[in-house]
Amino acid sequence: MISGTDLRSTLMTKLFENSSEAMFFFDREGKALAMNPAAEAIVDKDVLKQLYQGNPEALCGTCRGYTSETELRTCLNCYFHTPDLEEFTSYQVYLETRDKGVVPYAATFHTIDEENGIRIFMLRDLTRQFKTQEKFYQNKMMKHIIEAQENERKRISRELHDSVAQELMSAVIDLRVLKYMTADDGLLKKMKQTEVSMTRLLNDIRNLSVELRPAALDDFGLEAAFRSHFKRVEQTYGLLIEYESRLSEKRYGSEIETVMYRVCQEAVLNALKYAQVDSVRVSLTETGGILLLRVEDEGIGFHPGDEPAGTGLGLFGMQERAELVGGTFSVDSQLGKGTRIVLQVPVGMAQGKE
Repeated sequence: MISGTDLRSTLMTKLFENSSEAMFFFDREGKALAMNPAAEAIVDKDVLKQLYQGNPEALCGTCRGYTSETELRTCLNCYFHTPDLEEFTSYQVYLETRDKGVVPYAATFHTIDEENGIRIFMLRDLTRQFKTQEKFYQNKMMKHIIEAQENERKRISRELHDSVAQELMSAVIDLRVLKYMTADDGLLKKMKQTEVSMTRLLNDIRNLSVELRPAALDDFGLEAAFRSHFKRVEQTYGLLIEYESRLSEKRYGSEIETVMYRVCQEAVLNALKYAQVDSVRVSLTETGGILLLRVEDEGIGFHPGDEPAGTGLGLFGMQERAELVGGTFSVDSQLGKGTRIVLQVPVGMAQGKE
């Protein structure tokens, strides 16, 4: 049976040898007494040799500064010369490593044997945490940008619908009234031509308003927005859209609804432009807390990795939007066998927005 002392000794040895954290042990003069394998893997061989030879400045050759309260990287009041200061019980340091370049580390440096002046310098690689943090801020910034874009689209859409379109409609009505106030055939012909042009312009403005941001999406949700959009596509381009929907909730969060609508809008547009088909299948379902959108066609398809030229959001943009709401996006396409786009977004057990 292993005694408590032997067990602690065995565990400490295993910790020293197998820990992913780098451990450096120094005496009070700065000479390296020992380093675990993780520590030896960090520094260059020449620096390693100097450390073991007792060169107190060897660590400076690989250190690129620590983060203080006033600077991101500084050598002022170096931790190596003042290890017992409270601020060095936990801090951030940058080291030039053997294989990875400059790496940020969470560090601690303090005395573990006061009588013999033995100090320990421990490092934990922060690269993954930094990448996660960077991705978080990128996503946060992208969300703000997309939200600002959608709000501006909504503002312009409302302005076109409520102001420009209404004023134009009033002008068309006035023009129709004026036709009854003259018998001049030439003038009547010109007025009719002007009325046709203004009516066509009015329809274009209304379509542009809806394309920018359909009011149905904000007022009634995905179902209404999808059906309205598909009807316009069929009337304008003659593309038949076979739509199937099985939703358990009437409404979802504005961000989720916007992503689902924009991805579907882009997928249908791409099929219209490039697939060379007369019909597209769209399904929207929710099962197990997952909102699932499928857009499929039996068109000419394309090679995986290629992106059809001239797209708006593009495949990358759709992928990016999906990630912003914690969703997954996939494209399955083969030449001559069509394309299938799938978007899955978790909606959990949250109640729909009435």
